Amino acid sequence: MDISSLRERDNPGAFTVSELNGYIKSVFENNRTLSSVTVKGEVSNFTAHRSGHLYFSLKDAEGQIRAVMFRSSALRLKFMPESGMKVIVHGAVTVYPRDGSYQIYVSSMQPDGIGALYLAYEQLKEKLSVEGLFDTEHKLPIPKMPSKIGVITSPTGAAVRDIINVTGRRFPLCDLYIYPSLVQGDGAEDNLIRAIDYFDKSELVDVVIIGRGGGSIEDLWAFNSERLARRIFEASVPVISAVGHETDFTICDFVSDLRAPTPSAAAELAVPDVREINLRVDEFADRCVLSLRRSLERARERLIRASKSYVFESPESLTEAYRLKVDGLKADAVSAMKIAIRDASEKLSINAEKLSALSPLSVLSRGYSITERDGKNLKSVIDVKAGDDIYIRLNDGSLSAKVTSVFGGAENNE
Repeated sequence: MDISSLRERDNPGAFTVSELNGYIKSVFENNRTLSSVTVKGEVSNFTAHRSGHLYFSLKDAEGQIRAVMFRSSALRLKFMPESGMKVIVHGAVTVYPRDGSYQIYVSSMQPDGIGALYLAYEQLKEKLSVEGLFDTEHKLPIPKMPSKIGVITSPTGAAVRDIINVTGRRFPLCDLYIYPSLVQGDGAEDNLIRAIDYFDKSELVDVVIIGRGGGSIEDLWAFNSERLARRIFEASVPVISAVGHETDFTICDFVSDLRAPTPSAAAELAVPDVREINLRVDEFADRCVLSLRRSLERARERLIRASKSYVFESPESLTEAYRLKVDGLKADAVSAMKIAIRDASEKLSINAEKLSALSPLSVLSRGYSITERDGKNLKSVIDVKAGDDIYIRLNDGSLSAKVTSVFGGAENNE
């Protein structure tokens, strides 16, 4: 906007507010210094809007300036700013015409005095630690003697060769399954997550080693991924992390079930040493032989003591005692049987006498008789009529007779 054109109006020297703000904005934007400026200060009043824009102020001991960082620039940040953090920002200072205030539009930001990657690492480490992802209670046990191991690393790096060499020397019975993956740069994070997915879902291996050789924090950054950390935490297969050298620590190290200082150390932790196993087997065999010898010696001593005992010295004395005992039991049994037979005989005699007294035959011997018709005893004269054949049983035989007349019974009743 040209200031001279404004002064040629009806009221020279009188601007509208929007015209003045617009003019000041053009002055700021056309200033070479203000259009590309680097400022350091302390972040205050920080707000991360849900749109993705970041709003805050930069201040020092004597002043402050408002700042905004739009979402497109904020996505490139390696860390999350916080109030009180000292930063160095780069951007353009311009005027917001609506309220006439000026502010700096930040295009890039980095911590003042500490690397952005290191700060991002510390922030993520603190966040996941608070959530409990590093807690020991969530760690899965590493199998003592795995038969299959998954390895996630670069197929051309030294790490994979070290792992192959160590496992081959220590435990050649174990099979290795190599999942080739990028370990740094674009795409490394996604590659590593897909590899964990594969071994976790396929249930192909007993344990997984994930790692690479050493490098700068930039080289190892894929292993500081929050997505990778959460995927390792959710995995049902145990994971051993072996990233970098002994002094290198990544988020992957903290969230894994076991951290190894180097890929070679990871292989040593993952498998036993077959030589140590053989030594232990030999020691166990020696202990078994020694234990067996001691058992045989104790058994031999017991046998010797038993052979010298009274029973073996005079076995007839033992049998004689038992023979006397058997004879005594036999005599008791015979006596008991005689008594039982006598008692039974007496009871039988008494019962026989009772039965004899009740028998009809004994009645016949006293002069009585039994009259039958058609095989049935006659109890009343009403059971026969004149002309019926009857049988009379006496004490010493029976008679056959015919009824000529009937007295009593129904006739008498009449």
